[in-house]
Amino acid sequence: MQDSAQAVTTAPTKATTPTPEAAPMTPAWSAPEGRARLFLGDALTVLGALPAASVDVIFADPPYFLSNGGMTCRAGKRTSVDKGAWDRSQGVEQNHEFNRAWLAACQRLLRPNGTIWVSGTGHVIYSVGYAMQQLGFKQLNEIVWEKPNPPPNLSCRYFTHATESILWAARDRKSKHHFEYNKMRQANGGTQMKTVWRMTAPGKSEKAHGRHPTQKPLTLLERILLASCPPGSAVLDPFNGSGTTGVAAVRLGHSYTGVDLDPEYIELTRRRLIAERPEWEHAAATKPVLRVVA
Repeated sequence: MQDSAQAVTTAPTKATTPTPEAAPMTPAWSAPEGRARLFLGDALTVLGALPAASVDVIFADPPYFLSNGGMTCRAGKRTSVDKGAWDRSQGVEQNHEFNRAWLAACQRLLRPNGTIWVSGTGHVIYSVGYAMQQLGFKQLNEIVWEKPNPPPNLSCRYFTHATESILWAARDRKSKHHFEYNKMRQANGGTQMKTVWRMTAPGKSEKAHGRHPTQKPLTLLERILLASCPPGSAVLDPFNGSGTTGVAAVRLGHSYTGVDLDPEYIELTRRRLIAERPEWEHAAATKPVLRVVA
């Protein structure tokens, strides 16, 4: 979940695989030459309108289905876990149908050697992994993101939740996925990088343009894209959230497509992208914000 890139989307009452390709849609905002595009609308609807085999790398931070009346600790205070209707569980079967549907939509968009990264906790990641197996993805790695300073467990009846899982998979068994082995080894002091990554949550500077309840750190997305993107890749985030995936993609010289249901987070992402590329300010200011209608 956005932890950088969580998009806001609602689990449908009955998830279905999108049609092979729907009519093209107009982005809510686009950078010059289409180097970044933001679509306002439901993920399944928008993904179904994008051309097949057009994306190199996808990062997805789907709903974790945690907003069901639980409590957590934020800034030393007890607070409700309620991120919005998009994060409420619809039941095990419907949650899994939703995961399988959006993963199938992403699989259609990946190029033959493309890969997808999906983040989650135990509340959702097992469904995601099973759906990947059902759809024929090629499992590559399971990354464990360790958070040095997680919120305490208020009930004192469980271990403190200090990790999230990130599954990395190729489009299918025939894929020859891209991996920047030498760059990852160099970043790890000359030894092979392991699958446990210790990184802090986003700091204040990453939230200067606004906040999202599940924002992920820029360092995490930069490492993911550095590891798996060929030069000049097309990067997609179907659950855009605060747009951290987009910031990382643009910073590393890739094109970006983000999808989100909430115009507030589309605007937040636009501000962050323009802060990264100030020359886009004038072009963006003249582009009207259009809502994608499902």
